[in-house]
This record gives sequence, structure tokens and C-alpha cells, in this order.
Amino acid sequence: MSEEQTKADKKPIPPERPTWDEYFMGIADLTAKRSTCLRRNVGAVIVQDRHIVATGYNGAPRGIDHCAQRGGGCLREELHIPSGERHELCRALHAEQNAIIQAATFGHSIEGGTIYITHAPCVICSKMIINAGIKKIIVGAEYPDAFSAEILREAGLMIVSLNTDKE
Repeated sequence: MSEEQTKADKKPIPPERPTWDEYFMGIADLTAKRSTCLRRNVGAVIVQDRHIVATGYNGAPRGIDHCAQRGGGCLREELHIPSGERHELCRALHAEQNAIIQAATFGHSIEGGTIYITHAPCVICSKMIINAGIKKIIVGAEYPDAFSAEILREAGLMIVSLNTDKE
């Protein structure tokens, strides 16, 4: 059988098949559903060479009650702290932090990888992403942290917005 005949025999790719970016962002969206945060559900997926290395979602550290379990709700809401500010006043780790920690826990280098995040990273996560050696960030929605965007630009990280219109 000739090479031309083999190519002609291949079935066309269905038009509804997602791109790689849509596929991994869909997994980040699914991961976000595990979030225990009462304010915003965020998911992250770290990928290298089209293979998932780690995932993470925002929530309390292992063995620590999350806000809904403690009663009284979210401390940040109670204190009227806007998104993008005073991150230290939160019980949860962010999705990006959990994904980076998961990769480290299992001994996977993420140097040169891509991170898919349902929302743009805060400044703390941005600094972690830079130092982890991740080279590309794909986001589904914006996050109100101008300083984060500034340091990511300064570090030369490629940021792509898929604009999936999340809150």
C-alpha cells in the first residue's frame, strides 16, 4: 500500500475535537470542581510535551478544615478583603501552588512546562511559576492583580488568554 493511499484512507478529524489548549483547559475546569473555596473555584494543570504532570485546585492544606467545615464561612469575605489582596489571610492554597507542590512531591521536574489555569495567577503564584521554570501560562479568565501581570511580563513568560468567561 502506498503512502498516498494510506493518507487517503484516514478518516477526517471530527470538527468538535478540542485543540490541545481547549483539552487541557477543560481538565483544569474539571479539576476546579474539587475546590473547597467558597469564593472562587480554580483549577490548574501542568503539562510537558502534551502530557499531564500535575494538577491542583484551591483548598485548605491536607488535614486542615476548609472554611465551610469550620463554620462562620470565609474569613476574607467576613473582613471584606477584595480579590487579589492580602493572600495571607486565607486558609487555602491556590491551585497553582498545589499543582507545583504535587509535581515536587512525586519528583517531577516542571522546568519548561506549560500551566493551564482557570484564572490568571496572583502575584504569589506568579513568582512560584517563574521560579519553577514554567515557560507558558494559559488562562481561562482574568484575576485582579496588576502586579502579577507586571512581574510575569518582566520575566518574559508567555501568557495566553482563552477568555472562557469565568467569574
